[in-house]
Amino acid sequence: MNFSFDIYLEHFGFERRPFTLVPDPDFVFWSRTHKKASAVLQYGLIARAPITLVTGEVGSGKTTLLRDLLKTVSDDLVIGFISNSTATDRADLMRLILTSLEQDYGEEEPYAALSRRFEEFLIDEYGKGRRVILIFDEAQNLGRDSLEQLRMVTNINFAEHELVQLVLVGQPELRDIIMQSDMTQLAQRISASVFLPRLGDADVESYINHRLHVAGAKGEIFLPETFAKIRQVTGGIPRLINQLCDFALLYAFEAEQQYVDGAIVQEVLDDQLFFCAGRAHPLRLVLGEQSPPNVNDRLSGDDKK
Repeated sequence: MNFSFDIYLEHFGFERRPFTLVPDPDFVFWSRTHKKASAVLQYGLIARAPITLVTGEVGSGKTTLLRDLLKTVSDDLVIGFISNSTATDRADLMRLILTSLEQDYGEEEPYAALSRRFEEFLIDEYGKGRRVILIFDEAQNLGRDSLEQLRMVTNINFAEHELVQLVLVGQPELRDIIMQSDMTQLAQRISASVFLPRLGDADVESYINHRLHVAGAKGEIFLPETFAKIRQVTGGIPRLINQLCDFALLYAFEAEQQYVDGAIVQEVLDDQLFFCAGRAHPLRLVLGEQSPPNVNDRLSGDDKK
């Protein structure tokens, strides 16, 4: 069979592929957990939380959450977005921050000069009635020293008003780093914390059917018998669900079936196209299946203030 995307889409009644790895706002699926996470994230910004923490497994929807947030920010917020960041020292970190805010600086400027530029920018924006939000994606890559330096950044204030807020986004090990005893001062600055868990059984079924519907499907394509197996081998992680479902549709198309049954899903797994199959936790095991405890849970009542 000569593969053709047009024939493939027509076979299932799709207008476009329902399962891809590229984030697409048209396919956004809001589980109850994601809705709560979005509410907490927005609350952290509105309540002027010094640091808001967002953690979750790879592919759990953190980027989707951020994209939705960035679409709804008001004009009085200035956003600096630092993606996949690594910093060798505090001067390097400050260069990343200034670059995210589209601020010029000299390549050879020392940390003190870079820091002064940043503070002047914050005060200038404050005078214009705007707040600065710095979002660090994949923040677990920053390491302890840079994270501690970011805590110092939140101490910058003017007339008792904090001039900058941080949103730290990362994988579960980011929370593990912050929970260490020598990171207590950073943990105390976190006023809002969100953890995105894996999708549950009911959410996996809703997620798959939602994407099929958005893609143009008019009827049932994945039979009910498939959902439990998909949840089991993907761990309920959306990105992995997309991978497995995409292969399953391809196999169904090749078999000239207009539906995906349990046998098709098993065939994909048997052919080892899905590399995470057979693992109880496809990506990693961090603190078991339950959501990690709140960062502030280990702090005493006085320390939380």
